[in-house]
Amino acid sequence: MTSRPTLWMAALVLAAGLSPAPAQEPAPAPQPTIVSPPNAAAAPGAEPLDPSLSPECRVPGSKLYTLAKLRAVKMALKDKRPVRVLAVGSTSAGPGASATYPMKLETALERSLPDVDVVVEARGLQGEIASGAAERLRSMVADVEPDLVIWQVGTHDALARVEIDAFGEALDETVKWIKSHEMDVVLVDPLYTASLADDAYYSSIVRKVQEVAAREGVPLVQRYEAMRYLSGRAEKSEGHMLGRQFRLNDLGLRCMAEHVTRAITLSLLQPDTTGTAGPVLKSDLPAAVRDPNGPQVNPTPDGH
Repeated sequence: MTSRPTLWMAALVLAAGLSPAPAQEPAPAPQPTIVSPPNAAAAPGAEPLDPSLSPECRVPGSKLYTLAKLRAVKMALKDKRPVRVLAVGSTSAGPGASATYPMKLETALERSLPDVDVVVEARGLQGEIASGAAERLRSMVADVEPDLVIWQVGTHDALARVEIDAFGEALDETVKWIKSHEMDVVLVDPLYTASLADDAYYSSIVRKVQEVAAREGVPLVQRYEAMRYLSGRAEKSEGHMLGRQFRLNDLGLRCMAEHVTRAITLSLLQPDTTGTAGPVLKSDLPAAVRDPNGPQVNPTPDGH
């Protein structure tokens, strides 16, 4: 009889756009499929867009994520219990369009993880972590006791021009604290806006989030790079995703939910026997090859 853990892993493989390989064919020599580092440059048109995303949200993988293992989420799946998610950040809870983000995230995750119950608890976290928001986040984590914390971080610190090293230390210490309590963390770096594209300080905060994610071995959603890529399309501008007061509009929130979900889905396929981050090898995937017709992450049809 097929075990339940095997069934959820098979569903996860299909949700990631993969399909089982023929059982009797000898496996080819492993060919690495590289997930590029955050600052890697790619020639225009050199990398295909991720087809699992909505057309309005599609970006190449190198502009979207770096991957790492999610042990606590995997354990919840193996135990066949709901996955508890704490979504933290300025767009995780609030008035207007922001109020719909938890629902969009929960819908996207459950679409990508068939037959898995995902419970998203959203908490706003205004202010700079270097000046005390990190302590408030620890209280939230202790209250919710999630399997996974999705943390949008850095935008407030960048706008307040906090000291970069103090920001990095506060972020690093808080990520370590969450991990020490056997919970997973996914970091989401700052928003992109053309008005700050050439601001060296703002870029330094973005890089600091990337550095902490790499050092602590946690997945990173490259929101800055993804938004910059999408706003660079000839027919688009940042205004189609960014509303007033530096907040994402409804489309921006939907794309972020899809981008976070994609990073989580692929991180769940990271093998437990290798390093926490870096290249993803096809040989590491559960007897699978890529299927361009696999299920989509986007919770709405392409026509919307």
